[in-house]
Amino acid sequence: MPVIDHRRRRLGIAAGTALLTLTVAGCSGLGRTAVGPVIYTTERDAVILLNSPAVKGCHRLAPAGAKEVSNETLIDIILYPTPNCTGPGTTYVATTFTDVNAPGAPPWRSFTTVH
Repeated sequence: MPVIDHRRRRLGIAAGTALLTLTVAGCSGLGRTAVGPVIYTTERDAVILLNSPAVKGCHRLAPAGAKEVSNETLIDIILYPTPNCTGPGTTYVATTFTDVNAPGAPPWRSFTTVH
């Protein structure tokens, strides 16, 4: 009889391990963030900090846009001159780098993460 008990125990452990693995794999993409801040300066010189933005989606900046953006996250970002993360004129900002707009260039109005 002890052999059957060991088999049941092993089967229970294997089933529990499989269930835990599936649960972790299924939830791993939920709530992921770009660890660290994105810091930007508006046209009126207000400094705004977005701490650990979500990895997915489009992130709008201030309505007037930003003239300088520092990426202090662990993930690269792409800046857009539109509020909906579309269109030409994008800029790639790697981790720990800063982009400063040239005089006369349109301000940055949104960004996405590269993942």
